[in-house]
Amino acid sequence: MEEQVGQLWHRFITRVARSDYPDARVTLDSVRRAVSIMFRALGGDAGLRIQAATATESAARRGLLARIAGVDAKIELAWRDAQALYLPQSLAVFPDAGLNRDLYVWLAALAAQHAPAELPWLAYNQALTQTALQQYPGLRPRYQRLVTALLAARPEMQHLPADEAAQEHAVRAALQQPGSVAHLPPARRPPYPVVLWLHPFPPHTANDTANREDVADAEADGNTHCRDDNRRRKARRVEAPQRERGLLALRFEALFGWAEHVHVDRGTEDNEDMDEAAREAEDMDELSVARERRRSASRIRFDLDLPAAAHDDLQLGPGIALPEWDYRHQTLLQDHCRLQPMLAADAPPAALPVRLKRIARRLRNQFQMLAPTRVWKRAQSDGNELDLDAYLRFAAERRAGGHSSDPGLYRDLRVGDRDLACLLLADLSLSTDAWISNEQRVIDVIRDSLYLFAESLAATGDRFALYGFSSRYREHVRFQHLKGFDETYDARVRGHIGAIKPGYYTRMGAAIRHASSVLGAQTANRRLLLILTDGKPNDLDHYEGRYGIEDTRHAFDEARRQGLQPFCVTIDQHAGDYLPHLFGSQGYIVIRKPSELPQRLPLLYMHLTH
Repeated sequence: MEEQVGQLWHRFITRVARSDYPDARVTLDSVRRAVSIMFRALGGDAGLRIQAATATESAARRGLLARIAGVDAKIELAWRDAQALYLPQSLAVFPDAGLNRDLYVWLAALAAQHAPAELPWLAYNQALTQTALQQYPGLRPRYQRLVTALLAARPEMQHLPADEAAQEHAVRAALQQPGSVAHLPPARRPPYPVVLWLHPFPPHTANDTANREDVADAEADGNTHCRDDNRRRKARRVEAPQRERGLLALRFEALFGWAEHVHVDRGTEDNEDMDEAAREAEDMDELSVARERRRSASRIRFDLDLPAAAHDDLQLGPGIALPEWDYRHQTLLQDHCRLQPMLAADAPPAALPVRLKRIARRLRNQFQMLAPTRVWKRAQSDGNELDLDAYLRFAAERRAGGHSSDPGLYRDLRVGDRDLACLLLADLSLSTDAWISNEQRVIDVIRDSLYLFAESLAATGDRFALYGFSSRYREHVRFQHLKGFDETYDARVRGHIGAIKPGYYTRMGAAIRHASSVLGAQTANRRLLLILTDGKPNDLDHYEGRYGIEDTRHAFDEARRQGLQPFCVTIDQHAGDYLPHLFGSQGYIVIRKPSELPQRLPLLYMHLTH
């Protein structure tokens, strides 16, 4: 009974105290596409992804009911950094859903502007607002509606202490007349949050470039539990507890709260309740992250160290030095990476798997229609038949007094030429070991795709090459040789395809650069570079996030400037956030069902080369 009364009281006081409007709530997912277009159209950095912001604590004054109910202690505000533009997960600030939607658009427009970073928070947001309204006057009516609605929802100044009332007056004046307030008056408490502006103190997140092994190992672990939540968490790094010390005995009245890190070693269990742990993490203001040196048995999936030379694939040559693009300094780092061509050491010749023979036969029949047909070549110096049209032109010119050194009076039936070369570059990183069903992993789907792709192109007579890639740091980018342009597709090539296996990470820029040089050496009117991947660029060092994306984008642009036609095929379900920036709106395709990739890849090639 007491529990039921408590639940009723909680629901009642929360409903009375809350200041938002749940019925008018608008989520970021519902406006993500429009917000992304607005942000980039108004000059925002195209390399930033749109991501949900995490709620941060607000020290502003709250009413009595809000303190009793425990609401409004945190608020979601917008901010940006070098990696992403962070917007609230949802907005219910105003009673009208249209205004909440307009707020998303305004925040995107505001974040797309630039102002001196050393300005104080108040002046900085006023400068951004002024720039947005001056450059895009069409935003002014939307801004005025938002300001009017926001002022009506802010606390009344007569109910505030004198110092906080002065602050509120300054904020209101800055909202109504951007640029009119130079400084924020001092007060014991900060002003009530301004949802029309960017965050005054964006939360600092854990170092993105530190300990990439932790992130990579977690992605490689098939038992890792991931929540469908793209919020950025506030975190701090701490030392891992030492198991040898055992459990610490604490008096119950001295227990800490959830928000504090307690160095208690309770031992890692393989069968932890991941859902329960995730719910507990949701309640924490800050996550304390420790690097665990010892791992449980179920999480050891791969040995990430390079194998000994006696057990590794064959190295083809001493390696190739390649540049890498550093977007922070806008410079190409010469000889920054070393790419090592590899050939499978244990890859006996093999036949096409039985399960693929029926599909391969159907695809070969379709692709044989693309094979060059026998056509009549006219005006030839020699041939099987006399070219009557060429002879009539020659006779007319001769009677008119003209003369031709090579009249070309014959025609001949010859085989046509498509004059096309294609290089397929497949991602063979650790992530391809993930299971997509009870029977197949990603690497199995990629292997079948390579089989059927090669079977199809062999039927057309088109020149093609197959390679795979993975990496571990910039000094070891593995470039797996499967089939070269000068090789015939046969049982030996099928053996190389059958021997591919997951390994290491995805330094995509270096692989694309070398593949572009191989394809660029082919003399063909059309040269198609197909990139097959299941995720975004990453590696153990700083090749993560924005850095890897910008290097890959630069390599992709280099391929275009060489006259190649690069195109990306991905099965990454979250690729929409970064692929348009990487490859352009027409430079990629997302296969939503990975199991369909083997059959769709050859048909995609047919479409691209039609």
